[in-house]
Amino acid sequence: MLSFREVERKVVNNDLCTNCGSCQSLCPFWKSSEGRTYAGFDCDRKEGRCKYFCPRMPADLDALRQKFFGADSESGFIPELGPVKGVYLTRAADDSIRKGAQHGGTMTALVKLALEEGFIDAAVLSKAEGTLNPEGVLVTNPADVAKCSGSSFQIPPTNAKLNEALIADEYKKIGLVGTACKTLAAYKMKAKPFAENDNNADNIGMVFGLFCGWGLDWQGMAKLGEAKHVDILPSKFHRMDMDDKQVDLDEVLPLVRENCKYCYDMTAEFADLSVGGARSAEGWDVDKGWNQLIVRSEKGAELVKLAKEKGVLEFRDFGGKGEAGAIEKLVAASKSKRAKAVKAIVEKTGSKDDLTYLTPNKDSFKAYL
Repeated sequence: MLSFREVERKVVNNDLCTNCGSCQSLCPFWKSSEGRTYAGFDCDRKEGRCKYFCPRMPADLDALRQKFFGADSESGFIPELGPVKGVYLTRAADDSIRKGAQHGGTMTALVKLALEEGFIDAAVLSKAEGTLNPEGVLVTNPADVAKCSGSSFQIPPTNAKLNEALIADEYKKIGLVGTACKTLAAYKMKAKPFAENDNNADNIGMVFGLFCGWGLDWQGMAKLGEAKHVDILPSKFHRMDMDDKQVDLDEVLPLVRENCKYCYDMTAEFADLSVGGARSAEGWDVDKGWNQLIVRSEKGAELVKLAKEKGVLEFRDFGGKGEAGAIEKLVAASKSKRAKAVKAIVEKTGSKDDLTYLTPNKDSFKAYL
């Protein structure tokens, strides 16, 4: 079967497409509009990069993890969280960064530092001026990183911008910030499935992951109205805040993208660093201004160490049960997301032996079958 037809049938027409953009800007065939990916023309390639870069096409995730992280029980691997070299509660020391951030501004501070210190020479980010029409952008000036902070809870095709930058071959250490689907795709690129046409994948310098529960439908968000700042509060509050407006989660949940129901990865396991809202024994009143930071690679650890030395990040004790308690909370949340995803996949396929894109690693998910 032609590659684009296979992606179209197994992913796009099967409600698995995340609109990450990994198939776009490689050729004229794949396009995106208002949060939806579609094939604009027919393509005659039997083995195209779209098929191998797509995060919802099957891949041996265990082999991919071993290749890039050497992850096993002796090297800091937690089955529900992926590679873990350290877990921290952090926030940006710069108050101006925190004011425009989703929570503590950790991601903005780290990407800015990575550009300043030469860890990366460009960064592919998602930019949303308000809740509507977010887009992928390429940033080279550290001062511009803060303009991309916050979240619209939508999924723009950011990786299309990454592909553009890789093909141009102008920057040799490109950073990517994205949710789990986008970061997994970046590592599938780094694995170089086509040695003769590797998309300059060695130019991916660092990958920064964002915790993600789900994304929202673009048209549905438009019905809720525009807001400069959006946040989903912990489940006990059962609401989404849009600037000064509070929206009951019962109004929001019907807007969750169908494809997000089949995603197993809450903490963006394929990344150098992953960042999300803080979880500690202190509770939301304390945690809401902080981030939880997972260090996954040596390069990620080096950047975090520098951020601490330079006072770019502030670090806080976990309190209560300490780091172990915080990890327990993350593991529990991740287990819940995995269980729901596997259940949804089995309902879709009608078979416990067909987990679509997870099938090559079915044994890793057997606890949820």
